[in-house]
Amino acid sequence: MHNPIDIQNILNTYGAPDSVAWLKGKIESLKENKSSKDLFMTYSLLNVKFDAANVISFDALDTTSSRYLSGHKATILQVSRIYFLAEVLSQDIEFYTPKVANIIQVADTGELETFLKYLVLLPNPEAYKQTAVEALRTNIATIFDAISLNNPYPAEYFNDQQWNQMFLKAAFMERDLSQIASIDERANEDLARIISDYAHERWAAGRKIDPLFWRPVSKFLNEQLLGDMKTLLNSDDVVENLAGALCCYYSENEKALALLNGKPELKHKIADGHTTWNTIKQQ
Repeated sequence: MHNPIDIQNILNTYGAPDSVAWLKGKIESLKENKSSKDLFMTYSLLNVKFDAANVISFDALDTTSSRYLSGHKATILQVSRIYFLAEVLSQDIEFYTPKVANIIQVADTGELETFLKYLVLLPNPEAYKQTAVEALRTNIATIFDAISLNNPYPAEYFNDQQWNQMFLKAAFMERDLSQIASIDERANEDLARIISDYAHERWAAGRKIDPLFWRPVSKFLNEQLLGDMKTLLNSDDVVENLAGALCCYYSENEKALALLNGKPELKHKIADGHTTWNTIKQQ
């Protein structure tokens, strides 16, 4: 997704001209004279030069980067930070990668949120995977959301264990699971087993489960999960019925499909396109 021209166009279009000129001068200076001190100083002054309250619609542009920034309601300050880091990294990625990592280690909550949310816009984003994984341990919702929601980074760079940790914690923190990217692509057998175990704990405690929590289990329906599907299909909760039906419908499992055939009204809702994982909570 990294496209420095995209981000520069965004900055040119929406940034104050004198602030943009100042930033480009600093970037040129860092190109000629590599300096950790000047890198840190420039980064720390961005919040003086660019407005943190200035949320941009990006309507004048239509690029991958602008759509991504617009979808996250980026401010011009956030754009300036990502542009600055992307530019210096593009100049000398070997020299500046550890320096950028140092900036993030001492970042305040707002800076860390920006970094995680727009990490995919940087060159070589995988270099900061440890920072992204560590963000999963936080109990600060804005930080956790920055890496886990509407962000392609985890799907692209996390291993199964890290992905599973993120998905489970998102459920535990009651985040909006529909905003996690590539759930179907990153589904795995270990996660399906953990989901079933967690669901049994919740049921034993008389607790509800987000119906979207079941989405990754479709392709991994063993005997225990088939039992879970029966529980969902026979629940008094219509949304749980639909969750079970969706899992069975997309499972390619003969036993699961036989269960679904016993609930023809649910099967028809899915086959007709009336019910999907995206609409299940609206039923």
